[in-house]
Amino acid sequence: MTSGHRDKMCDVSAYLMLLAPSANHVYAAETATLAAAELAVTSPDLGAAVERRVAGVDYLAFEADDLDPRKIAAQSSVLALFERASAPAELPGRASEQAALFGSEPAADVPTTSPSEVLLRPIELPRSDVLDDDLVTIPKYRGKTNELFTRLLLHVTLSQVTTRRGTAAAGRDAPTGHDQTRRQFDVLDPLAGRGTTLLTAWTAGHNAYGVELDTSAFEQFAGFLKTYLRRKRLKHTAEVTTVRRDGRMMGQRLDATARPGEQTRGHRAVPDAPQLAMTMFTGDTRDAAVLFGKRKFDAIVTDAPYGVVHGATDARRASRENGKRGSAGHPTGHRPGGDRDRSPATLLADAIPVWAGQLRAGGALGLSWNTYGLSREDLAAICTDAGLEVRNDGPWLQFAHRVDSSIKRDLMVAVKPARLVS
Repeated sequence: MTSGHRDKMCDVSAYLMLLAPSANHVYAAETATLAAAELAVTSPDLGAAVERRVAGVDYLAFEADDLDPRKIAAQSSVLALFERASAPAELPGRASEQAALFGSEPAADVPTTSPSEVLLRPIELPRSDVLDDDLVTIPKYRGKTNELFTRLLLHVTLSQVTTRRGTAAAGRDAPTGHDQTRRQFDVLDPLAGRGTTLLTAWTAGHNAYGVELDTSAFEQFAGFLKTYLRRKRLKHTAEVTTVRRDGRMMGQRLDATARPGEQTRGHRAVPDAPQLAMTMFTGDTRDAAVLFGKRKFDAIVTDAPYGVVHGATDARRASRENGKRGSAGHPTGHRPGGDRDRSPATLLADAIPVWAGQLRAGGALGLSWNTYGLSREDLAAICTDAGLEVRNDGPWLQFAHRVDSSIKRDLMVAVKPARLVS
């Protein structure tokens, strides 16, 4: 071993990431696996993360030679971070505890610290959110997507965005590569429901846009957002207007802004927080391109309906046979006037080409779905046919998890190729 290689290894530090608890016991059982996959996707420069249990508490253990605390702070399940530190020489060593904490005895090539006793040193993580997390956690209703999973889906999707038009937040320089921790993106949820993804995007400092067929869900979301912004004493605007064409009412539109970086009597300014924008329409997701016109997005992040499909489904064939029939955004996939299109698989086959057209070059589509209704292979084929490049190897295959007896949820991220610059 060369001295240079030895010195580089000596710079490697070991860390333990404390995982945030989840009220959903089924999701809690999968948290470590999902968090490890998220870390591998969003911070590939770190060492492989492995689960460790210390005094009955679950952690993720990993190594890094140049840790960026911002990347750890952005992880969906992080609660705290600790660095392994050597204890003072006068403390009695307990090699067995070290082995239990960090796995088996280190290999001969890995430098060790004497004595064997180790301590955990807290690492301060910067604030990654620009709004309080109760914006997402306060709404309670049946069928709401797990907040931690929504944050994970948003995070891994944005990690793949390489658009030129992602704006630098608060005037700071935009980073290079896939580091999205200091950028503000335009995020669309074309199956917005009652807005969990939109609120999560706002919390993380991004602009949010949505489409929702259910007028009741739209109205409940708009009412909650207005009340929240007022009670939090945030500088904001929020208005619901009627969308008309040729004198006919076509639906409703919510436009809102928030300025968390501005101080008020009841709100402490968040340093460097950007102004946030939101627009949400009532309407069918397959009309999203019509509703938003020429506007393009850096990312599309959505949780597809989980309706159970009985029997094998060839979504692409169903799409060709049924055309544009069926409901987008409705739990059963029924669109007024349609009678054959009740499958979430067919909904995705119809909608994904529309969504792909709304992405900027270098943008990413991230969606979660029930694999009992549509296989990963079929969904990947739909995305590929729409001109997207699917992330379909390594840690991307480690996100599948059980929600209940009829739902096995997975996520897929597909990227719109960036234009080549001659």
